[in-house]
Amino acid sequence: MTIDIHVHPAFYEPINANAAREELRHRELDIHRNGLAPLEHVFNQMRCASLDRLCLLAQDYSSAMGVPLVSNEEVAQLVSFAPERFWGLASVDPHDGDAPGRLEDAFTRLGLKGLNLHPGRSRFDPADPALEPLWAVCERHDRPVLFHAGLSWEKDTLAEYGHPLRFEALAQKHPRLRICLGHFGWPWIRETAMLLLKYPNVLTWIDRSLRHQVMFGSDNPRFEQIRMAEALGTLGLRESTLELIRGENALVFLGEGDGA
Repeated sequence: MTIDIHVHPAFYEPINANAAREELRHRELDIHRNGLAPLEHVFNQMRCASLDRLCLLAQDYSSAMGVPLVSNEEVAQLVSFAPERFWGLASVDPHDGDAPGRLEDAFTRLGLKGLNLHPGRSRFDPADPALEPLWAVCERHDRPVLFHAGLSWEKDTLAEYGHPLRFEALAQKHPRLRICLGHFGWPWIRETAMLLLKYPNVLTWIDRSLRHQVMFGSDNPRFEQIRMAEALGTLGLRESTLELIRGENALVFLGEGDGA
């Protein structure tokens, strides 16, 4: 099974009936040249890239924007259209006092598989004690957290919040919390590798001692899934390592596999 763990569905046609909401997404994500994608187009892209499952990410910066960029309900709606192809990750704004309750709702009522957060955009420190209720909800439901780490092209982001070292205290304090640092924390690759060596609950890197800690994620639509999937096969990794990266590690991260 091949899984794309990092997909933004902001321009999927079923959740863009409102033209003003579509324009908001173009502006806030700084993506302007793409059109809307009907689900059949999404499924065709999956076939061309040999992808079996996509993990669709909600994005909630509502304390700054007034509304989520992509809501938990919208992601759950998309999953309901193709539950055999899609999984969904929730998002909540850490500055919202009701964030833990909304996350609980996303896990229980909506059935979403984990939490997606962007420290650089929402401007929070992952080790802030104020976020402990969020990590408690994730641990109680055995759900992982995917963080945007490193560089971001989204507007109004500060890269310092995505530096890999920002996540060390969280990884140390919560060894049971499965954590993904998206984008390898680029450009701070060495710091990300250090965290992977020290903390087995942090996922992202490669071929021998770290082969169980990397997942394939395209960041579509900013990057094309077909090109990213093809590029993975050119890295010279062992086939057994590729199987882990393409899908087996993601199953463990999402709580769908046993890591055997």
